[in-house]
Amino acid sequence: MESDFMQETHRPSELRNYIKIARPDHWIKNLFLLPGSFFAFFLTSQHMPWEKAAPLLIGLAATCLIASANYVINEWLDADFDRFHPTKKFRPFVTEQMSVRFLLLEYCLLCAGGLLLSARINRCFLTAELVLLAMGLLYNVRPLRLKDLPYLDVLTESVNNALRFYLGWFIITDRYYPPVSIILGFWFGGAFLMAVKRFSEYRMIADPALAGKYRKSFLHYSEKSLLISSFFYAMFSVFFLGVFLVKYRIELLLAVPFLCGLFCLYFSIGLKKDSAAQKPEKLFREKFLMLYLVCFLVLVVVLLFVNIPQLSVFLSDSLIEVS
Repeated sequence: MESDFMQETHRPSELRNYIKIARPDHWIKNLFLLPGSFFAFFLTSQHMPWEKAAPLLIGLAATCLIASANYVINEWLDADFDRFHPTKKFRPFVTEQMSVRFLLLEYCLLCAGGLLLSARINRCFLTAELVLLAMGLLYNVRPLRLKDLPYLDVLTESVNNALRFYLGWFIITDRYYPPVSIILGFWFGGAFLMAVKRFSEYRMIADPALAGKYRKSFLHYSEKSLLISSFFYAMFSVFFLGVFLVKYRIELLLAVPFLCGLFCLYFSIGLKKDSAAQKPEKLFREKFLMLYLVCFLVLVVVLLFVNIPQLSVFLSDSLIEVS
């Protein structure tokens, strides 16, 4: 039966399929660079130097190419597993006769293009892009193939979230490193998003044995363990972001309840049937989420420029005397 399926569905591939496996529709994820750039401006500059607009565009382009290189390797090495997924079984490398030689050429060209553009920014940015490229190999390629290991699969893939913050930061300045607290906050925030995605996928497949054939880490997960881990990552993310806010801008503490609401809203989306959480690049279709996110970002920007002296009470280590 399996061989019949392969014979019926495999056909010579076209150029558009080599473009498709680079997943340009996923490039929207690279907008996670922007918070890094924004906070680099806020913490290191007194004004917004518009001469950084060109490096920002170059940096975005470089990151898109490096991310696509990782996607190409992922499509190739996941083909044998994707055929067990309800929707991924229709990916080009599963259904088409794609040339591994052309795929490797595409991978090399994407890497070269991304690294050449990265070198135009600065050394720190180039190093971060190399780490992003290396994470793609560690995540997908044997003998490590970290995506097959429970919990490490989520933590490894979500490192890309922190790396994108680094990249955005280094576009603006290579004189300082970003605060560790906000990096950890973004890392565990990404882990929360990834755990909810895993939960949504696992729930949709609705067959632990089949889910394990698609993704080996699913052999060690359950809906319960995925939910518990997502709460853990969310709490860690809010904790580290709270540390950052108290140290660098106490007014942003007022945004924390709305940040928690954002986590809850995303979690509710993950509970939907065939949830958009499985395909984060499609989240823009969730209109209420987008509206909430825009309002949250506006609130953050306002709080960055409004001083509220009364909040200094949270910075004091003095006890309040009983009168």
